[in-house]
Amino acid sequence: MLEGRKVMVTGGSRGIGSACVKEICLRGGAVGFTYLSDDSSATETRDIARSFGSECVRYRADVKDLDELRSAFRDLAMRGGYGIDGVVVNAGIFNRTTIKELDRNGWDMTMRTNLEGAFNTVKAALEFMERGSIVMVSSQLAIKGSEHGADYAAAKAGMLGLVRSLARELAPEIRVNAVAPGFVDTDLLSGDTPDKRAERISKVPLGRVASPEEIARPVVFLLSDMSSYITGATLDINGGLFIH
Repeated sequence: MLEGRKVMVTGGSRGIGSACVKEICLRGGAVGFTYLSDDSSATETRDIARSFGSECVRYRADVKDLDELRSAFRDLAMRGGYGIDGVVVNAGIFNRTTIKELDRNGWDMTMRTNLEGAFNTVKAALEFMERGSIVMVSSQLAIKGSEHGADYAAAKAGMLGLVRSLARELAPEIRVNAVAPGFVDTDLLSGDTPDKRAERISKVPLGRVASPEEIARPVVFLLSDMSSYITGATLDINGGLFIH
């Protein structure tokens, strides 16, 4: 499905990003991924991805730093023939803070990581990408809002505006789409009590939270030629939690 293609994933050491790295390699793609500080998880993700027989390279790079991203993209672009074929914009933070508790530093950090980080990733990618597919990992909260993360919801909503604009600007050579996950079994839900987990599940028509792989597979679909007539779209992956 992705044979002969090189894809960069930001925030690829854990959770959805790690699942994307593995799925891309499983489908024949070569992958580079960025991470901020967790060497152990980055090494584990790289080694599992390589076990599928594809190239996988890790890069310590902060999405808030355009120069660090450019360096990572440049290295991946020079491997096995010049260029980048796909990008997964995934790196992000979620502090679960009410607007009364949120201070300016917290707001700025969320915006710089989640929204400016998406901008930086696209800017770095376009220096080495003439055609292909960009997929941004947004959130259901971008659409329905959040009672404990206005900064996160606003940044993820901004990401969807960026997707729609870039889809128009970069067509027809580059397609740009987003996925909007619902509840996913990652570190973000690791603090759930059994009662909280049961409460979440009770809201989902499909009766469970998603695995990271269930988000990664639609991302691979959007990276591949199987979605060749899709651009500017947001794919809801939420088990029916939010239908609009």
